[in-house]
Amino acid sequence: MAKEPGLKRVLSLPILVLYGLGTTIGAGIYALIGEVAGSAGTYAPVSFLVAALLAGLSALSFAELGARFPTSAGEARYVREGLNSASLALIVGFMVIASGVVSSAAVLNGFTGYFMELTGAPRSLSVLGIVLILGGLAAWGIGQSVGVAAFLTLVEAGGLILVIWAGQGGLLDPPPRIGDLMPPFELAAWSGIMAGSFLAFFAFIGFEDMVNVAEEVKDVTRVMPRAIVITLSVTLVLYVAVALVAVRSVPLAELAASKAPLALVFERSTGWSPVPISLIAVMATVNGALIQIVMATRVLYGLARQGQVPAVFGRINARTRTPILATIMVSGAVLILAMAFRTAPLAQATSFIVLTIFALVNLALWRIKRHGVAAPEAPNMPIWIPILGFHVSTAFAGVEAVRLILG
Repeated sequence: MAKEPGLKRVLSLPILVLYGLGTTIGAGIYALIGEVAGSAGTYAPVSFLVAALLAGLSALSFAELGARFPTSAGEARYVREGLNSASLALIVGFMVIASGVVSSAAVLNGFTGYFMELTGAPRSLSVLGIVLILGGLAAWGIGQSVGVAAFLTLVEAGGLILVIWAGQGGLLDPPPRIGDLMPPFELAAWSGIMAGSFLAFFAFIGFEDMVNVAEEVKDVTRVMPRAIVITLSVTLVLYVAVALVAVRSVPLAELAASKAPLALVFERSTGWSPVPISLIAVMATVNGALIQIVMATRVLYGLARQGQVPAVFGRINARTRTPILATIMVSGAVLILAMAFRTAPLAQATSFIVLTIFALVNLALWRIKRHGVAAPEAPNMPIWIPILGFHVSTAFAGVEAVRLILG
């Protein structure tokens, strides 16, 4: 009897980092910087730093668990191992799929808005066309889909670097004093910074998607933890630099009111058309949707391989080495949600789902560590990291739940 084909291990450390950056450095930062500046003012870079520290707790938990259990549907496996509940693990698996599907639908709505303005194409036709293209690319092969995602990620990062270059004059004239960048120990300043950090936190979400392509990563127990840490570190450097340039290049009131703040920074700093930055922001939405479709497909595949959903979703096409039926199912769900809902409710739902997953994954790692389960091949994080990660994620999820309820 012929052995059933498995997923193809083609992802190296650089490609996996680009995959992680592609889902983390998405379209959000291109719009979010204005809202963060509106809350934190000139201390917006500090808000991004605080947000990175908070998100970093969960990132380190994922880094250890990704090396301990390098499988697709990683979060479901972590919860089953740590909380000893197959039913809760299945729920978490479906939550991860839901987060990918809902997130893809949200960002594709943003893309179609720009696309309709440029072409005048009907919304329904625009949504259908882009979903078919991305779903087809995801089914074609992991090397091809991640290769496209890596290219688009370089374009996204290049857009941020272009904004930093354009706004460098604002950093030098007059030169900033270190005291101007450090917030005073005053309630008013730090309340604004923390409000900005809550917004900035969501710009760091995305690293968790990396663990769900674990079965397609070379030398995964060594590469996965490194890739997660590198992804978060590069993201932090870019975000802080962009925030610093933005608050020193454009008046805060204008920055906060702009729907395309980085395009505004680029235009004011160079006197050139903001169209290039706007086009890069559009490409970022496509990239984010592609990566989420790939991720959600791998989770559905992983659940099937773990015997938690029908085995048909775990079948791999011998030629493409991808789970075709799982890809069709995920792409169809993205299409339905993108047609039925607009961006704001989908984005809020994604945030709540992801934060709930973070809380459960941190709790699972804490339980694993408390029971002294060793894993010599994986990094060994201090036990306070998942404990703090659980509390931070729970608090953020609670706030997001209130926002959802209040509309």
